Amino acid sequence: MSDWHVYTGSRRPHDGITRLPDPPPWRTFDGAPVLPTPTGDSGNGHDARSYHPSEAAVRHVNAALYLRRPLLVTGPPGTGKSTLAYAVAHELKLGPVLHWPMTSRVTLRDGLYQYDPLTRLYAAGRTKDPGGSDDIGDYIRLGPLGTALLPYQRPRVLLVDEIDKSDIDLPNDLLTIFEKGSYEIVELARRADRTARVMTADRTTDRVEIRDGMVTCHAFPLVIMTSNGEREFPPAFLRRCVSVELKQPAGAEELGAIVAEHLGGVIGDDGGLPAQARRLIEHFLERRDRGMLANDQLLNAVYLCHHAVLDERPQDLLELADQVMPHLSTETTRDDG
Repeated sequence: MSDWHVYTGSRRPHDGITRLPDPPPWRTFDGAPVLPTPTGDSGNGHDARSYHPSEAAVRHVNAALYLRRPLLVTGPPGTGKSTLAYAVAHELKLGPVLHWPMTSRVTLRDGLYQYDPLTRLYAAGRTKDPGGSDDIGDYIRLGPLGTALLPYQRPRVLLVDEIDKSDIDLPNDLLTIFEKGSYEIVELARRADRTARVMTADRTTDRVEIRDGMVTCHAFPLVIMTSNGEREFPPAFLRRCVSVELKQPAGAEELGAIVAEHLGGVIGDDGGLPAQARRLIEHFLERRDRGMLANDQLLNAVYLCHHAVLDERPQDLLELADQVMPHLSTETTRDDG
């Protein structure tokens, strides 16, 4: 592995992020006061420790880290696009992944912060002390994107999941935020006292101080955006991203390694996978030539058939596997290039 790689794909936690050089002059941010990275693992321990990234994925993650640019990860379902975010956070000890799932109804404001004026109004009506303090921070909670842009010493990992399902304008709305590395909390900016301690996306018990109604990052977050390729993105958005495409494992050997990594402790892999697991891998590959399948469907089939103990009835074994491996579409995912 090249020495320039901060993220190596080794799956062993280390402090390699400290070797990351200063950002390019046009990607320098000065958010303060600097915050320590939250403690805790990525939030998806098993998958993060079992994930084998491709060489291309490792290179592109490092490029995004060096350039302080978002990483757009495309590929068929089940190729580990989302898991990549947890694997990077686990290895580089960057704390829990901030997960922002996309739908057509999600707006930029949803990702930045939420303000609850109705609860605040209700609380004000119930107070017995009209002159009492009104802590607006009790009614503001930062979203995943808003939390990722806090001035952490180390970059947080933000997973923007299935951005191709978002509203058509959202990618362009993100451009300004990604370029500036900052945003304004309007409800604070309008107040005479523009400082408040607000909740974060990590936990409602966590509070951070926001000064002058502005949030500016210190270390630009590692933003990993996943896409199933269901739409095209505007050129202005793409040129500001580092892009990588993840492919399906090409054959039985790669799939066998995935099965062994995830289920070796369950089905036993001393000296190689059991015959039943190898049979299911071959069956999975045959079915994948006829329609789209995802790797986690194979893992489900191997686990289920192992516990069903159908070794003596091969046809029953394959029929049971087919029940949890339906084709996701009639479009094949075989890559002959």
